[in-house]
Amino acid sequence: MWDLYIQDALRKLKQNFISHPGKLPHITEGQRYDWGDNDDWIEGFYTGMMWLAYEYGGGEAYKDAAESYLANFEDRLDRHVALDHHDIGFLFSLSAVAQWRVTGNSRARDVALRAAELLAGRFRPNIGIIQAWGKENDPENGGRMIIDCLLNLPLLFWAHEQTGNSAYYNIAMGHALMSLKFLVRGDGSSYHTFYFDPENGNALRGGTHQGYRDGSTWTRGQAWGIYGFALAYRYTRHDAFLDASKRLARYFIERLPEDSVAYWDFDVPVDSGTPRDSSASAIAACGLLELLELMEDADPDRDRFSSALSASMKSLAENYATTDLPDAEGLLKHGSYHVRGDRAPDDYMIWGDYYYLEALVRMEKGIKGYWYE
Repeated sequence: MWDLYIQDALRKLKQNFISHPGKLPHITEGQRYDWGDNDDWIEGFYTGMMWLAYEYGGGEAYKDAAESYLANFEDRLDRHVALDHHDIGFLFSLSAVAQWRVTGNSRARDVALRAAELLAGRFRPNIGIIQAWGKENDPENGGRMIIDCLLNLPLLFWAHEQTGNSAYYNIAMGHALMSLKFLVRGDGSSYHTFYFDPENGNALRGGTHQGYRDGSTWTRGQAWGIYGFALAYRYTRHDAFLDASKRLARYFIERLPEDSVAYWDFDVPVDSGTPRDSSASAIAACGLLELLELMEDADPDRDRFSSALSASMKSLAENYATTDLPDAEGLLKHGSYHVRGDRAPDDYMIWGDYYYLEALVRMEKGIKGYWYE
């Protein structure tokens, strides 16, 4: 039943890489992407969509387009362009690792392993976390972790599988455990970020960067947690990660509005102008798909999660997708980036497009994306 929406997504994706050869989409406002160089944290989502399209059966053009960007990502590593952050996993899991998984290309594997080594270098052993942003000893971010990093950990778990080097596994496992301890609240909500003293590793406080306020629950962060802890469980079989993913999923589902697509923060006052974040619901949908595969058949949450997934994806496809806009560059309307900072509060988000497509092709053909084998 999802093929209609997938075919529309594939047409738009092809239209984009033909119209903007060699360029990559950046966050913007005005219902079009800003096409530019490989210098943000989001470019991997674009190549990831190409690999999904190729695996779905879209044709060689998608594979050729995806492969054409490998040298671009390799050059970014060579020149260390805007890589002082943890989103190295987002960038290279959906470009180099994806190419390796689909084609077995050894150059792609080498690029991905170099990226994993760079990400591992952001681990701060005196705290036990992967530093989110900035260089080591950065005065503002030297002791900061954020929940988004859970989706960067698969790059390290993959590197461990490829090399047998336990350091990759230990770093990823350690960071996931710290995320569980400090980012997940007792009621199943989450902090976006947590601060530690970079000198002695002491825990200081939870907070937010993109949410409504420090004590609120930013919906995209909650979605990262749902999917990220489920993936951490798949790699480690540590039961607490599966439990955390389920608790975050319950919290997310129970607070959705009538149309099953999240506002940008669960605690923000809602009126007619409050922005949604369709990308949060797309990420959460992928997390629910992962959970449903990992859960026992008799699990009491199974029916609730399955119903929530169906309702959310139906609403995204029928009410938020750009199927009625043949010239649109994005797939999902009403995504938000940084509402409190007044940056792209209502626009296309390339990660929202990616996770929407990942969810669609997984439901239609069982194609699960590139976070694990």
